[in-house]
Amino acid sequence: MTQVEQVTDPIAYHAEGPVWSPTWGGLRYVDMLAGDLLTIRSHGVDRLHVGNVAAFVRPRAGGGYVVGVERGIALAGQVDEAPEQRPELWADPGVRMNEGGADPWGYLYAGSMPYDQTPGGAALYRVSPAGDVDVVLPSVTVSNGIAFSPDGSLAYYNDTPTGGIDVFDASERGLTARRRFVTVPEGSPDGLTVDSAGNVWTALHGTGTVRCYAPDGGVVTEVRVPAHQVTACTLGGDDLRDLYITTSRENLGADAEPEAGAVFRVRVDVAGMPVLPYGG
Repeated sequence: MTQVEQVTDPIAYHAEGPVWSPTWGGLRYVDMLAGDLLTIRSHGVDRLHVGNVAAFVRPRAGGGYVVGVERGIALAGQVDEAPEQRPELWADPGVRMNEGGADPWGYLYAGSMPYDQTPGGAALYRVSPAGDVDVVLPSVTVSNGIAFSPDGSLAYYNDTPTGGIDVFDASERGLTARRRFVTVPEGSPDGLTVDSAGNVWTALHGTGTVRCYAPDGGVVTEVRVPAHQVTACTLGGDDLRDLYITTSRENLGADAEPEAGAVFRVRVDVAGMPVLPYGG
């Protein structure tokens, strides 16, 4: 593992949801509470405003992208065009979208959170390629990272206030048999990704750390960055061995942690997997 490097200026208030996709030329992430998609280009970082909230982004199998917006999702047919809002998934203005990801069968999992983090006030939704919506988990608090094992048989998921990572059995029919994968002794489990060996990388908000867990739950390694509010991570680069880490300066003072809000990168030993697209 090499030294951590800072790859953007601290331009985001609450950077989240990094995703590597050749369809948009590399790394895209969100400045969540600004409602912007950010794409790293050779000349710098481009912004595209999509609404009050930009919660997550994934490529679509047929081209373009899907983005989580304040109370649902929006779809774009081209990678750099503004998206069109789909029908809202809920009406409560006190709840916003927070995180999401696609499964191997093209379904989209999208989770919410109450602005005030009322316990049990949110849900995890499953959106089919045809646009049909089911509630997978009805009583979550801060729905965060979701990613799948290399063979698609397992799904790893963070509901942040529970203090750990849960794992489900996964199939085209959905998620079953929820159980605890690991309990995190410090920090708050936030966004996560899974590499090609089945290791689970999760951002531990409040610690400045991304931790890698083996499939048996053992700790493989840790990466530290100079911003304690780490939010999410993904594997990218041409060989999928660049670990990208997003950070936040939400609720920090103007002079606190000058690097907060930047994206960081470090080379790792095990490659990631190509991002799973939404089939809709």
